[in-house]
Amino acid sequence: MRPITDMSELETLYGAAVRVALTKVRTRLSRLYRQWIETSRFCVLSTVGPEGTDASPRGDEDPVVRIVDDSTLWLPDWRGNNRIDSLRNIVRDNRVSLMFMVPGCQNVVRVNGTAILTADPQARASFERKGKQPATVIVISVGEIYFQCAKALMRSGLWVRGDESGLVPTAGQFIREQDEGFAAEEYDAGYAEYAKPRMW
Repeated sequence: MRPITDMSELETLYGAAVRVALTKVRTRLSRLYRQWIETSRFCVLSTVGPEGTDASPRGDEDPVVRIVDDSTLWLPDWRGNNRIDSLRNIVRDNRVSLMFMVPGCQNVVRVNGTAILTADPQARASFERKGKQPATVIVISVGEIYFQCAKALMRSGLWVRGDESGLVPTAGQFIREQDEGFAAEEYDAGYAEYAKPRMW
C-alpha cells in the first residue's frame, strides 16, 4: 500500500475546499457559539505530547466548560482514573482541540487553541460541588472556533439508533480480557453505585 506523502497529490484527490468551510471559522466566541457551548454537557479534549496523541471524553451535569470571555474557556478536571495523559500533554505541549456535542443535534462545534493548567485555589473553588473541587482547571485560549457539518453524525445515526448494550463489550469484559480471573459481571453490576461518590 503506497502512502500519500505529497500535498499536491492529496489536494488533487479532493479538490478545492467548500467556500463556507473556510469562511465559517471565527477567532472569538460569537453569541451563537456561546449558546451552543453553554448547552453542551459533553466534549472530547484532544492533546498531543512526546508519547503521541490523546483524546479524552469530558462531561458534566452542567455546561462542560465555563465561558470566561470571548476567547477563554475553563474546563475543570474532575476525578478520573489519574492517568492524567491529557494533563501531561498540556504541560509539555499546549496545543489542544475540543469537540462539543449536544444530544440530538447533528452538528459538532470545534475549538482549536492552546491551554495551561492551574491549581489556583480561587479557580478550583469556583467549581466546588458537593464539598469537592477539581484538582486542576484547564484554561483554554480559543484560537479558532467553527461548526462541523452534520454528515458524520448523519451517516452514523448517532442519536437515532437503538441501545447497543449486549452487542458491545462492557468495561468489566475489557478488563477480564487482560486479567482472566477478573470478576467482570460483579464489576459491571456495581459500577454505577461505585461511581456515584466519585463523580466530582
